[in-house]
Order: sequence, then structure tokens, then C-alpha cells
Amino acid sequence: MHLKYKSYWRKSGLKGKWGNIFLERLSNYNPKNILEIGVFCGVTAKNICNFLYKTNGNNFSYTGIDLFGVDQKDKRDEIKPNFLKDQKFSNPLKNIYYNYILKENLNSIESVQKLLKEYSQNIKLIAGDTNKVLKEIDLQKIDFVFLDGGHSYETVTNDLMILYGGMKDKKKVILCDDYGKESYIEEVEKAINDFTKKNNLKLNLIENRFAEIIT
Repeated sequence: MHLKYKSYWRKSGLKGKWGNIFLERLSNYNPKNILEIGVFCGVTAKNICNFLYKTNGNNFSYTGIDLFGVDQKDKRDEIKPNFLKDQKFSNPLKNIYYNYILKENLNSIESVQKLLKEYSQNIKLIAGDTNKVLKEIDLQKIDFVFLDGGHSYETVTNDLMILYGGMKDKKKVILCDDYGKESYIEEVEKAINDFTKKNNLKLNLIENRFAEIIT
């Protein structure tokens, strides 16, 4: 199935070709139950739900975890993007529309819920730090994880430990962003390398950006 990644007039970490490459990975594995860590403004979430609906009808689930403005465990763990601090847009029409007409914070859980409202029966959004909330999720049914949350070594390692512990008895996929040189974060790379080596897991480098781990 060929799908094109849509931006929905919002900010997304998967700009240009990257969103389409992400959808190709979904198509490669055809999951039914997806967990996204790091929802941001919900653009990737919306594309995921569109994909799941087209491939599975209403028989799918999407779970998204993000701070959504709540306090995190360690303020040093994740530097909030400038966009989220004051929600400035290079496009003046977007600035007027979101900040003055709608007066809507695109990273709020309410805004993302509104974007995903057509899939309200299939989604679950969780506001919180993965160091606390991830261990409370039943991971046995999750087929595919997109990991793009906290970028410190400690948080990436913690997320991977919990995910692997809950998913390791079946063949499932964890796709991690910001690993290769196209979107490189040193602590992310080190955490993923150390974790996969320790657990003797296969790691695929996708388009010199994503690290794909098969549990």
C-alpha cells in the first residue's frame, strides 16, 4: 500500500521525505497496535491512524505518550523545542490562525485529541514522563513502537528496557529516531548501541536516520 505522509498544517519531526519513509516501515510490518513515544503535535499519530484504518479497518489501536505540558522527571532530560515554548511559526497565517483565532496549543493533549477525533474509539493518549508511565502500559499487544521521546542516555535506555521486557517474547519492532547522521543525537546513538549489544539484538540502520530493533 502506498500512502503519502501529510502534515495537516502542523509542526512535525518527520519533514520532507522522512514521513514517507516512516510509512514504508509500517507497510513493511503491517502492525495493528502501535505505541508512539513523543507525540509532539500529533501529525505522525494522525498518519499512523490513517494507515492502520486503511489496513485493518476499525480493528486497531494507537497509544501515544507525551509530556503534553506536564512536568518531567529531570529538566535536563529533554530540552523543549523553541516552537513549544512560544509557538512561533515562520508562516504568518499559521501564527494568526493558531495563536490568535483558535488560541490553541498544538502540543496540548486537547489539540491532539481534536486532530484524532475520527479515531477516538481506537486511541489512547497518555500525558506523562515515560520514566513513570511507560511501565504502567500493557505492552504484550503492541506490535510496533516509534520511539522519539526523551533524548537523554538514561531515558532512552529506560524506555528500551521497559519496551523489551514487555515485547521480547514475540517478533516486534522498535523504530528509534535520531540515531543516524541525518538526525543525529549522540546520547540516543550511544544508548541504543549499548542496549542492543547487551541484549544481543539485531539493529538495522534505516536511511541513515532510524535505528530499527527487532525484539
